[in-house]
Amino acid sequence: MDRIVLITGASRGIGAATALLAAERGWAVAVNYARDAAAAQAVVQRIEALGGRAIAVQADVADERQVLALFEAVDAQLGRLTALVNNAGVVDRPARLADMDGERLRRMFDINVLGSLYCAREAVRRMSTQRGGRGGSIVNVSSLAARLGAAGQYVDYAAAKGAIDTLTLGLARETAAEGIRVNAVRPGLIDTEIHASGGLPDRVRDLAPQVPMGRGGTAQEVAEAIVWLMSDASPYTTASLLDIAGGR
Repeated sequence: MDRIVLITGASRGIGAATALLAAERGWAVAVNYARDAAAAQAVVQRIEALGGRAIAVQADVADERQVLALFEAVDAQLGRLTALVNNAGVVDRPARLADMDGERLRRMFDINVLGSLYCAREAVRRMSTQRGGRGGSIVNVSSLAARLGAAGQYVDYAAAKGAIDTLTLGLARETAAEGIRVNAVRPGLIDTEIHASGGLPDRVRDLAPQVPMGRGGTAQEVAEAIVWLMSDASPYTTASLLDIAGGR
């Protein structure tokens, strides 16, 4: 059967690396983006240059109506989904919780948590064998911050990713008998653009000595784990939280 994956937040970083690797492994890819159409289209063009199929679809996952339109676009242009990667997420500048305002907290949970819930719901509606689907796989991109807590920097981000861990465990058990596997990766210190967006462009270099392996990871290393989890190579793996963190 056709293998079709939707990757949210796939115009850069881990999402883009996952889109390219999935295409190399024979998946048709829906590249979701929120704002940067040019970057998303560049990912699509790289996939097409490999001989693969891909589309770019704009949607802010924090907006339920846009999520519905996103999935409808994938249905119409690629076909029935067989995998979802919930990768879209944001971080903010380092701060203590006592200094965070409500706008920041709502944004953090609207995108990182509600966005993942909306997308997971729509994926289950299409994949569940009880609803006429063929089964499938959901991979949530959590963070090692869910375990470490990110005290003094990103407690709100860590709390949101903790919710993603709980979603992963609960949804995996809820849908295991419906042909759906749900897992999460928890990247540690990974060299992507997200650190600059949080005001710490040198974070990977600065914190690398704290990692037992002595270095930060790459988006490609995380992508390898995601594609394995969403593929038929992991048929008995569900409700798993896989740390990709160099031993941290």
